[in-house]
Amino acid sequence: MILILLFIAACFLAYSNGANDNFKGVATLFGSGTTNYKQAINWATVTTFVGSIAAIFLAEELVKNFSGKGLVPDELLQSPIFAISIALGAAFTILLATKIGMPISTTHSLVGALFGAGVMAIGAEFNFTKLGKTFLIPLIVSPLMAAVLSFMMYLIFRHLRKKLGVTKTSCLCITETRTVAKIEDSNLAFTSGTTLKTTYCENGCIDGYEGRLLGISSQKLLDSLHYLSAGVVSFARGLNDTPKIVGLLVIINTLDIKWGMIAVAITIAMGGLLNAKKVGVTMSKKITPMNSGQGFTANLITGLLVTTASFHGLPVSTTHVSVGSIFGIGTATKKADNKMISKILLSWFLTLPIAALAGGAIFNLLQSIL
Repeated sequence: MILILLFIAACFLAYSNGANDNFKGVATLFGSGTTNYKQAINWATVTTFVGSIAAIFLAEELVKNFSGKGLVPDELLQSPIFAISIALGAAFTILLATKIGMPISTTHSLVGALFGAGVMAIGAEFNFTKLGKTFLIPLIVSPLMAAVLSFMMYLIFRHLRKKLGVTKTSCLCITETRTVAKIEDSNLAFTSGTTLKTTYCENGCIDGYEGRLLGISSQKLLDSLHYLSAGVVSFARGLNDTPKIVGLLVIINTLDIKWGMIAVAITIAMGGLLNAKKVGVTMSKKITPMNSGQGFTANLITGLLVTTASFHGLPVSTTHVSVGSIFGIGTATKKADNKMISKILLSWFLTLPIAALAGGAIFNLLQSIL
């Protein structure tokens, strides 16, 4: 019974992860108007699932890291109550953030829940040094690195675009103004006139690019690269996040790692399809307005950083990297919404303590009733 409960807890965590994280890879596709929400989430689901399956062969180091090895004594790792507490503590934290539309880190939530349950179980014996070195430092450094790199890469790409003779186009909106004048006479006659006014469109207009590269329309080439980069980010997310959840099942060898990866991959996909829109809108529309070229640049940096981290066993957050990349673009274009960024940073700051409290409380509760 306890093993079944652990499996359910891991699947609940995977569902919450999909709901909060799946859209992040394709946020720039939707935000730039390159595609609509439905097409974006479908593309994210497919590519994230592929990344999750690839994790069976490519991400063993992350599975080991998130089994808690070295953070707590080995005998505690054999306790299913410990694993369930981590899964549920992280899952409740992520689901809460999803309901209010805040993009938080599954990695951060897991670290918090692991910390809370671990300290509740063994107190000062918890390995705080490894916690900081293996988990916290990559989580802090990665969004800053992403913001700086995307800022620099955007400036480089903009310079190259101009050198290649590709021009950015915007549209003008034509608005119609009607004027009505009343004539004060016994017949109360009216006259009206119409004035046409041109303004830059704030909504409903998508920036495009004119010119050809290697005989191909620059806009079509960019859209193709943008789709590819979004797929790379989603693939990297599946590759990086799935082992973190499967690591909980490996704690007590409940399930063969391959079957664990498949079960988690399916549940992550379901969470994204059913419950990702609130966080998706925040990521796509509320951090900064962007066009397809800017979105491609942000995705390129996110994909490179997350994929590199996965191969080296570094548990970076796709959320932190993705938000950092998009914010870097907003900083370069001077259109970033600093109030929204402040709200997101506050949610990140609260993630670890909330998950720690939840993980510790659940551990205490389960110990008393099981």
